[in-house]
Amino acid sequence: MHTGQHFDQEMSESFFQDLSIAPPDYNLGVNRGLHGEQTGRMLIELEKVIVDEMPDLIVVFGDTNTTLTGALVGAKLQIPVAHVEAGLRSFNRRMPEEINRIVADHTSDYLFAPTETAMKNLQAENLSPKSYLTGDIMVDALTSALEISKNSPILERLSLENNGYYLLTLHRPYNVDDPDSLSSILNELGRLSKIVVFPVHPRTRDIIENNQITAPKNIHLIKPIGYLDFVKLQAHSLKIITDSGGIQKEAYILKKPCITLRPETEWVETVEAGWNLLIDPLVKQGYSERIKNFEPSSKYENIFGGNVAGKMVEIINGITGK
Repeated sequence: MHTGQHFDQEMSESFFQDLSIAPPDYNLGVNRGLHGEQTGRMLIELEKVIVDEMPDLIVVFGDTNTTLTGALVGAKLQIPVAHVEAGLRSFNRRMPEEINRIVADHTSDYLFAPTETAMKNLQAENLSPKSYLTGDIMVDALTSALEISKNSPILERLSLENNGYYLLTLHRPYNVDDPDSLSSILNELGRLSKIVVFPVHPRTRDIIENNQITAPKNIHLIKPIGYLDFVKLQAHSLKIITDSGGIQKEAYILKKPCITLRPETEWVETVEAGWNLLIDPLVKQGYSERIKNFEPSSKYENIFGGNVAGKMVEIINGITGK
């Protein structure tokens, strides 16, 4: 099932092509409108399909509006729901993802937690009886994608050298929706001595163009790219600068220093391990020097597990009796 929430060619369809995933049996095409409208339309359309199919189990991933919708439809129709990546908490209710993940956890029947910290969060909310520590499924996905991405020509196409650039992603509303905040971040990163490669989300590019924001010369704005190209860019970057939860995790798995432009993170383990530096760009200035000087801890622990999909399949088979 594909709700259509992410619909850009490079942000949706390419995943199916690059990772050899079968096309979705259903695509609801719900990809526009504010959060409430989008979620409401997903609920209506998804419920119709679930009533027709009557599955044994609904599996939802992450913390998107799609995740929330799948969990709610399952709860309303009394069909068991398994939530993959359960127990994450940023404790920032301004993030739509935080609301989505909390509601999904409390309405789902089986919670697959990626880390010990996630398990502790679930315990604090009295959700332990339905929680399972599986590790993070992105370990399996990234390991597979990393091998395939070796054939990507993205470095040559962008004239980049191994460890010769920073990779930047921004999409949080408090970083990109206010033109002044976005301009401030870009100007600060313009102080870095190396190239900053910035794949720009279409909505963010509109903000840049509509407000005549000029990026410093070292910041190379490029169009969104496919997942395999992006994985290769991560693997060969010097450091990764992001406000994404998932990319913080991928950076850690790839053993890349990560600078997170947020005041908080769901992945506190990566900060505690010394591989992730939190910087709130809205309250601190001059942080380009901190980015330059940041070096990860020499100690590295496997905090996200392994053979994660296999563990989940075993649990699901036990749940459904199949």
